[in-house]
Amino acid sequence: MNPADRLRELAIRHAAFAWLDRQRAEGKETFSQQDTSGLTLAGETMRLMPTQQGIWKPGQLAAALSFRTVYRPDGSNRPYDDAVGVDGFYRYKMRGDDPNHFENRALREAMIERLPLIWWLGVQGGGYSALYPIYLVGEERADLQFVVDIDAVPQPDIAWPSTDLELDPSYRQQLTKRRLHQRPFRAAVLRAYRTSCAVCSFRHSDLLDAAHIQEDGAGGRPVVTNGLTLCKMHHAAYDRKILGITPDYEVRINAEVLREVDGPMLLHGIQEFHGQKLMVLPARRAERPNRLLLDERFQAFLNAS
Repeated sequence: MNPADRLRELAIRHAAFAWLDRQRAEGKETFSQQDTSGLTLAGETMRLMPTQQGIWKPGQLAAALSFRTVYRPDGSNRPYDDAVGVDGFYRYKMRGDDPNHFENRALREAMIERLPLIWWLGVQGGGYSALYPIYLVGEERADLQFVVDIDAVPQPDIAWPSTDLELDPSYRQQLTKRRLHQRPFRAAVLRAYRTSCAVCSFRHSDLLDAAHIQEDGAGGRPVVTNGLTLCKMHHAAYDRKILGITPDYEVRINAEVLREVDGPMLLHGIQEFHGQKLMVLPARRAERPNRLLLDERFQAFLNAS
């Protein structure tokens, strides 16, 4: 690829990332194929998502722009056996069993030219969330797979150690799995809660988190029934056991905090919610918080009070 062509590829990709950034800033976390079609990017009209296939290369580009992994519930079979390797890097299976299939060649070109891609991850309930920019950093042709590095993905919800650190491979593997789960989990939970804090109904998406009820470290699954949409303040209060939520969806505040006097933020932002029902719950009962998980978390809140 000559320098001019590579600059054009980069310009289109960065325009796509900027479009996704704007959408997410406005609260959109889940995308359909229709949402991402007919876009004008760097003077070109194209779509960002594959149709039936898993790998997408627009006709205007020389290398793949995106690839896709469909949502499957835990324990169900996937059409391709993608997985995180023991080195902590993800493996994405090639299309079919021919490494020189045109879609595989398109991914290989992105790898060779070190071009960033979009990874569409299936979301529980439908649609896809976007991980970007990601890079292909290797090919294991005998196993018909590419090696994916997601280290460049902006993921403020997860603390990621400095890239200067030498990470133990098993630790990196755990972190990679967590990061892969977080974006589609966030998209599914925010959609279920209509992009609103469950406690206070605050609606600015950039100040909302998808909070786990049963935490990752305790084996919490990245599913909607293990999630709550919480604003930054109420998420922090929930994690620090200042705020608890009963299995009947009522808010409780730590007794010591209830006795504090510290101005309007504490009074109106925390204390006044004591005894109140959650203001927002998913419309579908099947997506509401798991009461057993809430109870387990609430008991930990009581024990810390």
